[in-house]
Amino acid sequence: MKIDAVSIFPDFFDVLDISLLGKARDQGLIEFQAHDLRKWTSDKHKTVDDSPYGGGAGMVMKPEPLFECIEGLMAQRTYDAVIYTSPDGETLNQPMANRMSAYGNVMIVCGHYKGIDQRVRDTLITHEISIGDYVLTSGVLPALVITDAIVHDLTHTGNVKTL
Repeated sequence: MKIDAVSIFPDFFDVLDISLLGKARDQGLIEFQAHDLRKWTSDKHKTVDDSPYGGGAGMVMKPEPLFECIEGLMAQRTYDAVIYTSPDGETLNQPMANRMSAYGNVMIVCGHYKGIDQRVRDTLITHEISIGDYVLTSGVLPALVITDAIVHDLTHTGNVKTL
């Protein structure tokens, strides 16, 4: 299984190198890559935030770098799911994690600020997933939880050798 995460904080995903997640990665059961969204910006300040399209309070992640990044990754492979971590998405549960563990390629888009531009959600996102009825500062922690739940299911099929 290949999991790609899109975030403005790719270093947070270094935790995937430890524990059973690291073993699954070392044994080739999963491939994981965090992509820095700022690499898909076009201005010298690598700006990823903007006012919401149509107005409103707060800031959202700009659509241009998200479209560039997601479509660029989609040009490299077909994804079974393009997930946006959102507090108003479907709540993650074990049956959902079990289904996702059978996927070949998953992309997880981590929002920040008040989320991502709605046009990206409407056009490219196939699943919106929440890890609970609360709001976090970014989608990185939910992405880690989703990844852990998927890999946990994979490891319980007997494919990963434990210590």
